[in-house]
Amino acid sequence: MKRFAFIFSLLLAGAGAQHAAAQPNSGGPGPGGNPAAQVPLDGGASLLLAGGMAYGLRRLRARRSAR
Repeated sequence: MKRFAFIFSLLLAGAGAQHAAAQPNSGGPGPGGNPAAQVPLDGGASLLLAGGMAYGLRRLRARRSAR
């Protein structure tokens, strides 16, 4: 029974992937034009940068306190 459930879940996941791949275009920018304008940079990049800086500061403080 477990084998049947595993195979069924794989088939169901595959069907879901097929359905997602068959969706129409999202209406985003088409080919050509300015490539830099086609890259969606939003607040996520700044959050990653801020998180990296916070992690680096934490590591530096830990290294200084270990001396």
